[in-house]
Amino acid sequence: MAEENDFTVAGPLETPVVENEVQSLPYAYSCTLTPELVAKAREELQEKPEWRLRDVQALRDMVLKDYPNLRTRLDDGFLLRFLRARKFDYDKALQLLVNYHASRRSWPEVFHNLRPSTIKHVLDSGFLTVLPHPDPDGRLVLCLRPGKWRPSDYPFLDTIRAIYLTLEKLIQPEETQVNGLVILADYNGVGLAHASQLGPFLAKKVVGILQDGFPIRIKAVNIINEPRIFKGIFAIIKPFLKEKMAQRFILHGSDLNSLYQRIPSGILPEEYGGAAGKLNTADWSTTLQNSEEEFVVEFCQPDPLEGAALTDSMLFEGEPSEAQCDDSYRGVRSQLYYCY
Repeated sequence: MAEENDFTVAGPLETPVVENEVQSLPYAYSCTLTPELVAKAREELQEKPEWRLRDVQALRDMVLKDYPNLRTRLDDGFLLRFLRARKFDYDKALQLLVNYHASRRSWPEVFHNLRPSTIKHVLDSGFLTVLPHPDPDGRLVLCLRPGKWRPSDYPFLDTIRAIYLTLEKLIQPEETQVNGLVILADYNGVGLAHASQLGPFLAKKVVGILQDGFPIRIKAVNIINEPRIFKGIFAIIKPFLKEKMAQRFILHGSDLNSLYQRIPSGILPEEYGGAAGKLNTADWSTTLQNSEEEFVVEFCQPDPLEGAALTDSMLFEGEPSEAQCDDSYRGVRSQLYYCY
């Protein structure tokens, strides 16, 4: 069993979400990266310690100039997440920050009143957890088990809410911002009842947020125990994946030796032939539940984009028409039945 503090990734949010004003930045940034990670960030992310605060200030100035009414955190630590996720390209980091907030407006069913207590039933079902030990590259492993979700118990959007809150917690440590994240998705038990919940427009929103609306670097998605119907599921998702991300999907089937080439057995639980004890979902659930107050500050606030003038190039577009949804849904059902 993991130690109680295995998942202590960060303390409360440094600064509440407020209308952006530089004077509301009470805490100075202090780098927590090891010398090895500083070197890694320099090589992989173009992060130069001697220019770090200059780069943060440049992004802050761009936010204040281009989106003066955007209610967002502007502290150094928060803005660094976006710079690191876009390898210190100012324009791309700014677009990512705006997309991050735009996703909340475009999908209120997911982001309204988003806090751990509202997704406790998802955590209790064993749908997701985070392995207690990182891989050899220092990357935490997010373990998803879609087969644990029963569509009759709660809606699919609740699983999206649980994943999003988990990512928010995982991205707080600087180590994750530099090393990135690995996903292990076990599709054991997934059938047509699960797959038919995922249509093209829902897939587009999920993929859009993960690729272009959240400051995290997903380095690999390892799929195991995928059923035949997974071909239909992936056919729905793949058109929205960028080529680089699509190449990071690795399908292992039931071949655990193939999985071990990507994630060593030493950090995997017994359920996957590993040596790290039984899979523990309770510790991560406790970590999120203990973070209730910080998520209330982060998500239970007015619309951060209210009053902000957005350009036509915003990533997150309006909802499709009912006719479009019906046509797409019929197509999806046909693909999924074909897989059977």
